[in-house]
Amino acid sequence: MLIIIANQNILIKNIMEENLKHSEITGLILKAFFNVYNNLGYGFLEKVYENAMLIELRKLGLECTSQLPIKVYYEDQLVGDYVADIFVEELVIVELKAIEKLAPIHEIVLVNYLKGTGIEVGLLLNFGPVPQHKRKVLTKEYLKKLKKRYKPQA
Repeated sequence: MLIIIANQNILIKNIMEENLKHSEITGLILKAFFNVYNNLGYGFLEKVYENAMLIELRKLGLECTSQLPIKVYYEDQLVGDYVADIFVEELVIVELKAIEKLAPIHEIVLVNYLKGTGIEVGLLLNFGPVPQHKRKVLTKEYLKKLKKRYKPQA
């Protein structure tokens, strides 16, 4: 019984560490997001928020690139390109929206970007009537586990 509890605690600790991956960077990105939202409010086009986010992120000392083309691979073969709204510290994809409300498809698309690029952390930020944010983590270790679990049988 103690072994099971110990193993569960280790599992919980590993999950927490994976979910907190790059949390210092995502914390600063969220700080920038709320600064921009509080200053500009709701109703501008995405590009306006993107430009304002770049200013805020750089003020916070973060290296960031906007509209960065990222190659997407499938089984080590190039299958397409994706353009990240903002790429921070070469570690976090930031997808911006300026819509009424986030829908599940927006989160699915972000997760697919993470899968296709191998980048492990993404943020979805919506400058809607109510500010919304979603953080997604898709670690390489998790993807390896999925591949093993769902490997087709011959």
